[in-house]
Amino acid sequence: MVIVALVVIVLASGLAYRQIHLGDTYREQELQQNFRRILIPGPRGDILDRDGRLLVGNRPLFSAVVYLNELRPAFREEYLTLVRQARDSGENVDRNQLQVKARQRVVQGYMDQVNAVLQREESVENRRIERHFAQNLLLPLPLIHDLQAEEYARLIEQIPVDSPVQVITDYARHYPHGHAAAHALGFVTATDDVSDEGVPGADLTTFRFKGKAGRSGVERAFEDHLQGTAGGEIWVVDPSGFQYRRTDHRPPVKGNDLYTSLDLDLQWAAEDRLDRYTGTVIALDIRTGEVLAIASRPAFDLNDLSPFLSNRVDREIRESGGWLNRAIQGLYPPGSTFKLVTAIAGQRLGHITPETEVDCPGYHVVGNRRFQCHIRTGHGTVDLVEAISASCNVFFYQKGLEAGVDAISREARNFGFDAPTGIELPGESRRPNVPDRDWKSQNRNERWFPGDTANLSIGQGFLLVTPLQMASFTASLARGETRTVPTLRRVGNPDSIDHRGEAIALSPEDQFQIIAGMERSTMDGTSRPVAIPGVRIAGKTGTAQVRPGGQPLTLAWFVGFAPVDDPRIAIAVMIEGSDPHDNYHGGSTAAPIARAVFEAYFNKHGHLRHTTAGP
Repeated sequence: MVIVALVVIVLASGLAYRQIHLGDTYREQELQQNFRRILIPGPRGDILDRDGRLLVGNRPLFSAVVYLNELRPAFREEYLTLVRQARDSGENVDRNQLQVKARQRVVQGYMDQVNAVLQREESVENRRIERHFAQNLLLPLPLIHDLQAEEYARLIEQIPVDSPVQVITDYARHYPHGHAAAHALGFVTATDDVSDEGVPGADLTTFRFKGKAGRSGVERAFEDHLQGTAGGEIWVVDPSGFQYRRTDHRPPVKGNDLYTSLDLDLQWAAEDRLDRYTGTVIALDIRTGEVLAIASRPAFDLNDLSPFLSNRVDREIRESGGWLNRAIQGLYPPGSTFKLVTAIAGQRLGHITPETEVDCPGYHVVGNRRFQCHIRTGHGTVDLVEAISASCNVFFYQKGLEAGVDAISREARNFGFDAPTGIELPGESRRPNVPDRDWKSQNRNERWFPGDTANLSIGQGFLLVTPLQMASFTASLARGETRTVPTLRRVGNPDSIDHRGEAIALSPEDQFQIIAGMERSTMDGTSRPVAIPGVRIAGKTGTAQVRPGGQPLTLAWFVGFAPVDDPRIAIAVMIEGSDPHDNYHGGSTAAPIARAVFEAYFNKHGHLRHTTAGP
């Protein structure tokens, strides 16, 4: 009796130990063995223009799928058939191999049913079936992605309701305006990184439907804002891992909508006029730095990248040069548009005053080299207003040499030409170049020559900027400050914006001279093609030369703002010549494109027009 009592005590103690002390451990093991969790990503938020018009949304994505869970009887039957055939023929029975073959035959059989309805000839790879069977057994196996509307209707009509083949609905990004603002809006790619925050069952074996993550542009820059919240399901499974019963369900939640600063009317005006060129157009709200339009060519239809980017589309875009966002990634000499910076440097040193005049015979000699004006016969005697209006090189050669490279480079840095603008878009170039003596010594192992200063004074030589930097500079100049931080967010109160700049700190007379020269340029100077009746526009053209690969090409520039007496919109246009025979100029090529954007703006804001134009 004592022995029996001791045995009972030992058994009771062991049972109590396992039930009480190890109970939580066993319950956890039970959950791991008997329960599975499925994460369902939430749809991304919409992207809208400043007036609430849809730029990026979600469209239904219909896919024909098969649920392996419902094919178990068919798998078993086909497997037994293959075993009998192998035995009847005297072959060795490799059970694993026959199970794989059975699954492939069954799945392909249902694929053939879909082919018959859709008149296709698709097949399902063995490797894909086995990978799905091993890793995503609870998820449907896709047979055909992204069914067309007609295909969807035919399948729904002809596939039985109780068939293992079903049509499921996911979502894909949709871009109703195709290539408009393609580089700025960006695109998404599939990802397995789906957050399970707030979804119960973190300790369970988890399966994930693929989510979407921003890869470029606004989609990437505002990823946290746009990304939806994942939902989830918890399923009881049998010992083989197949679904048995759902015990919990939490629906996914769509991400937040994003109101951008873009104005679709201005965007289309830029896109339409830019269409046949290689180049970029940027329009900024002068007060806030909001990007009203930003276009780059070559571009691409964003819908070709959804629901996924194929190798063929990637290759076509790469070969066309379309991946480069020229607004923020292209680096170019700004040509004569930079003369405005040279003018400010000269004014700050007192070398340029309202009374300053220079005689232009059509060239200026520096050392033993003749630097030409774009008018070979010369402009005659010009002051600053006339020099800006007519874009006289000789005036700026002389005054740039008087100011010196240090003063010009210092002024360029003061306006932020040596650093990125800080726009939210990923990929902005961090290699703009404001050259000076130290830069040339370190990078070219040469000393700085007066000819280098002459080139710098008219925006040539080693100077490299992005078109967005030129747009920001133009907005800053119009506002009388040194910095403008561009943004793609819609801004509520302009007074709340801190552009992190300072006042230009020129005298009112000096500032008037520069603006008057720019306005004169649009009235009877090189910027005449930008003129719009009733709108006072200040502009400056530029034509720069580059030699990529030793091939001489032309860059056509225009920068400007309006209205002169109440600056609201600043525009920068840059057009790249793609052939040495391209006859591009700032006035004849870039200015008309800017005019179209100005017109679109003042058609919407007619109260800013004036009955007459003039200084």
